[in-house]
Amino acid sequence: MAVSALTPHPDQPRSLPLREVRTRLTQLVALAELTGSVTVVTRDGDPRPVAAIVPAGAARTLAQTTADADRLAAVTAGWARRLEEQRQQSSRRHAAELRAVRAALAQAWAELDRRAEPGDRALARLRAAHADLLAD
Repeated sequence: MAVSALTPHPDQPRSLPLREVRTRLTQLVALAELTGSVTVVTRDGDPRPVAAIVPAGAARTLAQTTADADRLAAVTAGWARRLEEQRQQSSRRHAAELRAVRAALAQAWAELDRRAEPGDRALARLRAAHADLLAD
């Protein structure tokens, strides 16, 4: 027994050429409405989809889709702007705190250099351990 072209396939939408869709349009629309099935329309002899018959609840207009995309872009841009502002503010605050720490460290090293005896090995090891902080 032959299987009808309108038998739904559970894993994929059915694909029909435009000529067959024209002759069965009423039936395809009823199937979409009642079962939620999707029918992909192709040009006769060309397997690439050109249109689809979908349930009304699944259809979105171009205007709705564009509005959703615009809204998403605006929200994304707003969050990106806020994150960049926070990053810049944090960088400025971090830079100011780092300058203050380096200034205090420079004062401490000046005092250590003034009080330490020349060639003090412990002071040389400490200076080597803090070399990354002493840069600048």
